[in-house]
Amino acid sequence: MAVQEAGRSGAVERPHGGGCTCGDCPHGARAGHRRAVAEFLLKRDEFAAGQGLPAAVAHSASASRQWVSEELTQSAEQVAERGRAEGEAWLGRLWWRTACVAWGLVLALLLAQALTAIGAGWTTARTAGLLAAMVTAAALTAASWFHRARGGALAPVIGEDNRLSTSRAVAAAWVLFVAYAVLVLAGRLAAASGHAERDALIEGLELRRGAGVVTVLAVVCAIAVLVRRVVGVRVLGQRLQKVPADRPRAADLLTDDAGRGTFADIQYVVIGAVALLFAAVRLGRRPDQLPDLPWGLAVVVLISAATYLAGKYAEGGRPVILSVVRAREAGDLDGPIRTGDDIEIRGAGFVPPGAQRADRLARMVVRIGAVHVHVPLVPVSGGFSNPTDAVLMVPVPADVEPGRVEVQVVTAAGVETNRYAIDVTE
Repeated sequence: MAVQEAGRSGAVERPHGGGCTCGDCPHGARAGHRRAVAEFLLKRDEFAAGQGLPAAVAHSASASRQWVSEELTQSAEQVAERGRAEGEAWLGRLWWRTACVAWGLVLALLLAQALTAIGAGWTTARTAGLLAAMVTAAALTAASWFHRARGGALAPVIGEDNRLSTSRAVAAAWVLFVAYAVLVLAGRLAAASGHAERDALIEGLELRRGAGVVTVLAVVCAIAVLVRRVVGVRVLGQRLQKVPADRPRAADLLTDDAGRGTFADIQYVVIGAVALLFAAVRLGRRPDQLPDLPWGLAVVVLISAATYLAGKYAEGGRPVILSVVRAREAGDLDGPIRTGDDIEIRGAGFVPPGAQRADRLARMVVRIGAVHVHVPLVPVSGGFSNPTDAVLMVPVPADVEPGRVEVQVVTAAGVETNRYAIDVTE
């Protein structure tokens, strides 16, 4: 989209400014998303307070509930569309930020070397370390450019669900560190003038010198590959529900899909970062060999990786229906389930992690016999009372044939629950 300005030479086109709210404009994607969210929250709270209902449906509780649900669903879809546009624009700008961070670390290393060189003097090891950092930063910058539409240098650590992968991030950090260490040794080897010094540098690359680091590198890389396989198999087997996010966030490294902190991820990141810092200090003190990570610390990292992998096996689960009862309002008589009545489905796992948004909740469907019923959104102040993770309520449509029928819930992630039989009377 463009705005045409009349001038002496004719119409001139220029891009939109920051006030644009269209999804294709990166300058206005964030503003458009925020405006859509504000409008949705205002509409939800108005409906929760009983305001904004047209007179044609206000007399019927079921009709007003259905009308409110449709209005909120349409508004939530607009919010989701704005959110996806903002996420794409954010990813498109991320490559430049990752490149700036990489060269900022090079500048920080230069300052640290200059400060520590006062009195001790500048050495070949400092030059090799700086050149290795520049080569690594240049490689990251090139990778950021080629993957600029997918988050720059962070593209390899973004999972299929558009979130930062903890296992890939930890593995990528160790890969970059080991590559940097090898580049430092290569720079020192290129500058070495004597045979004894060259032999000592080559000996520093032997396995007995860096067995701990090599073992940790192999394990974290294997964990990254294995976790991807485990998650993929569990999703295809409907034992794990995954809902994609609008864009990756740094908090994804420490939280689950719902944004709650998880022990397995936190301990894996913290222990991995501590071990990586220790290895970096060892490299700074002994730049003539691979960092000799002590076996005690290496075993701690391996235990942390095993805990993380066990957590991935343990998380998730298939949604399940435990019972279905007739929903009863105050003053209603007890009785069997009839067409037109509301039924309350009780169970667990109806709302997958990360699917608490209205557009995700609106995708839930209940199959009653051969009829597909969309779960209505019932707003309350600050959220929704229906559906929830353990309870959801839907009406039994008139198209359902009386008799014994089966009820099944399809979640926003596309996972089906077990079938639960109920009796519907006329």
